Amino acid sequence: MSDNQHGLQRTLKNRHLQLIAIGGAIGTGLFMGSGKTISLAGPSVLFTYIIIGLFLFFVMRAMGELLLHNLEYKSFVDFTADLLGPTAGYFVGWTYWFCWVVIGMADIVAITGYMQFWWPDIPLWLPGIFCIAVLLTLNMLSVKLFGELEFWFALIKILAIVALILCGIYLILTGFVGPTGDKAQLSNLWKDGWFPHGMSGFFAAFQIAVFAFVGIELVGTASAETADPYKTLPKAINKIPVRVIVFYVLALMVIMTVTPWSSVAPDKSPFVNMFTLIGIGAAAALINFVVLTSALSSANSGMYSTGRMLFGLADKKLAPNAFGKLSGNGVPRNGLLYSCALLLIGVGLLYADGNVMHVFTVVTTISSIGFFFVWTMILLSYIKYRKVRPEAHAQSTYKMPIGVPMCYLCLAFFIFVLGLFWQEADTRLGMQVTPLWFLALAICYPFYKRNLAK
Repeated sequence: MSDNQHGLQRTLKNRHLQLIAIGGAIGTGLFMGSGKTISLAGPSVLFTYIIIGLFLFFVMRAMGELLLHNLEYKSFVDFTADLLGPTAGYFVGWTYWFCWVVIGMADIVAITGYMQFWWPDIPLWLPGIFCIAVLLTLNMLSVKLFGELEFWFALIKILAIVALILCGIYLILTGFVGPTGDKAQLSNLWKDGWFPHGMSGFFAAFQIAVFAFVGIELVGTASAETADPYKTLPKAINKIPVRVIVFYVLALMVIMTVTPWSSVAPDKSPFVNMFTLIGIGAAAALINFVVLTSALSSANSGMYSTGRMLFGLADKKLAPNAFGKLSGNGVPRNGLLYSCALLLIGVGLLYADGNVMHVFTVVTTISSIGFFFVWTMILLSYIKYRKVRPEAHAQSTYKMPIGVPMCYLCLAFFIFVLGLFWQEADTRLGMQVTPLWFLALAICYPFYKRNLAK
């Protein structure tokens, strides 16, 4: 199908949507960032992912009830503008675009780190620029090509996680002993205690762990645009806890039982590190290829999303008209080019700092704070909805559990995590930089105020 009014191509099939939804649960934050979370929190990192996943499940339930109560809503930007006002919609729409650009920068940084596994002396600029050029070219051709890429990227990630879990279980059952003399056994999880670095280490892991969940709201938004949202949307949201347990908790549990948590390097992917430590170099190289495709997948999704977000903002007269133009094959070319140009900042940050993991942490902090803002606006929209449309809630077939009190509990959790961000030097730097984005939006606001009023 294609949107006849705008010419924007909509050629994704159901198999694309399903794999993109599942693959979206496995991002760069898990593959690249979990090494640092394990080194900070030890085995208690499992509780970190469970807690964050639980609160974000309720945020998604709030979004689900809002989207289903009015099928004219296609995303959280729509109901935010309707319930909280067009100005709120303006800030949410642009911030969501900004978040995906920053995620793209984090992916470019991660891709550079993965390439260093094979070529330690590779120039810092080469992997990022090559990745941007290839993905931009493919995205400019057609949306169908994007769907095919994402289908295979997601399939690779899913199969890799399942294979890693099965391999880990086999090593535990056979009592495998690696070159370092460490035996694969369940007791590796608790032999140093569940909180080896105390509560401070446990809380310090929250920042990178939060980034692993960014983009979780895409599952609900994509399902809301399918033929039967009353069926597909609840199904997509209700599967979130299962995906958290399988892809995060079970995978990291296997890693920390095969190799002690203290052997996990904070600046490397623990998925690659596990096979390196147990002496299976070929498998380590294969897993490194998998995590590389994961970062490419995330960068590819970011390019796809940002181009279309700018197109949507321009269509509502909230962005320059140039972003509302399409190429001959229905691709928002100008939005794609602009977003990709900004991704080059990630390459520049690598040269400015030189430390892949440090740059990754700062950039992901900025993105996480942006997503906290988006998730907060979803919760505030739900609170307003319950106040002004009680009859709609009464008729809802997909009510959010615990309702408004849970919204306030989630908001308190977000404030708590932001307080944790301030405790660490690299995450504090991200917090200090992020307000500049909202200042820039406020400065640009008068240019779009008249269009917002219309």
